[in-house]
Amino acid sequence: MKRLVFIGLLFVSCSLWGQNLPSLRNIPDYSFAHFERNRLIIPGDSTAMERFYQKLDSVIRLGEGNVSIMHIGGSHVQAGVFTQQFRDNLLNIRTGLMGGQFFAFPFTAGKTNNPSQFKVSSTGEWAYCRNAVRRETDKRMGLAGAALTTTDPEATISIVTRERYPSHCPPDFFFDKATLVGFSETENVEPVIGCQGKKILGTYNEELSTYTFHLPELTDSICIQFDSVNGEFTLTGILLENGMSGISVNGVGVNGASVPSYLRCDDFERDLELIRPDLIIFGIGINDAAEKDFEKETFKQNYAELISIMQRVNPDCALLFVTNNDSFKSKRVKKKRVYEVNPNGKVVQQAFKEMAKDYGGAVWDQFDVMGGLKSMQSWEKAGLAQKDKVHFTRDGYRLMGDLLYNALITDYLEHINPKK
Repeated sequence: MKRLVFIGLLFVSCSLWGQNLPSLRNIPDYSFAHFERNRLIIPGDSTAMERFYQKLDSVIRLGEGNVSIMHIGGSHVQAGVFTQQFRDNLLNIRTGLMGGQFFAFPFTAGKTNNPSQFKVSSTGEWAYCRNAVRRETDKRMGLAGAALTTTDPEATISIVTRERYPSHCPPDFFFDKATLVGFSETENVEPVIGCQGKKILGTYNEELSTYTFHLPELTDSICIQFDSVNGEFTLTGILLENGMSGISVNGVGVNGASVPSYLRCDDFERDLELIRPDLIIFGIGINDAAEKDFEKETFKQNYAELISIMQRVNPDCALLFVTNNDSFKSKRVKKKRVYEVNPNGKVVQQAFKEMAKDYGGAVWDQFDVMGGLKSMQSWEKAGLAQKDKVHFTRDGYRLMGDLLYNALITDYLEHINPKK
């Protein structure tokens, strides 16, 4: 597949010193899309985005400070490819931009797909639950929107952040501090971390439900295990840190998650304090719009509650709304699978534009850039979308990460180099 070539990574350093932004290449294979419209829309107050760009500018140009970005959504984000491509593009602007924060959840231990940014292996028995499914046996959940519970004293979870990228990609993430977010219903459970042949004890914070481990040196891997288990232990998130300045991009996504899914997470706000984002990229909506009783006003009310949580944690946080991709609904007709276009994509598109105006946020109109209603069929034919006409292929997600990056960086460059 001929992939859309973006030259943003090559020209950003030049543009910082006043050169013009080149236009995107016109690729006939993708004529069904509207790449010429790939930009951010700020329909109301731009103060929050300007404030974010100032922080980003300080990190990129001066190497000072930290920028924390969180991308939240459903399966599009859990897969990790979309977020990773966007993150890699940012970190490739120049060397030394990788920030000191990496929030993760070990989905593989729950026998579901893991984000592509890190690798997970596990032993023993782990029971998995997620915010998109309601069950009486579900545990309390937080920012990750998922939980893993074990009563097995031999259970372990290993995480490796080494990504083994080509030379042109950012370096691997190394850390010397690990914070486990979790809880036990008994006092006889104590998680420990195995790191480079050593067993490390942590410090428990009851108020935050965290176990903090200071590692003897920078590493790219840890193994979570137990000194003793006489009961059960539930893990709801892992924060890895190294204290370095730069840009941190964290993906928070759960298969099937809607806005109410995250509102059901009792510890969401508490855990959000761990990463305290400067920019939140809202990508939740594809599952909301698939519901039979979907209503725009209910959707906006749910988002209002979620946004209030974000703003309590960081009142200065910038908000970037990503409209839904075009999608289809499937149903059985005489034992055959039939696909019908989902008209709610346009409704969500309008809802996000209204919310961006109300909350001083920005919109990246993915729906319009794709080509609008029924465009998912063309993306499928081009090898960019899957047969379910909801999800993208790996190439499709990488393209979306490129598009989002280019829209954001174009707006940022206009901020630091305004037209006279």
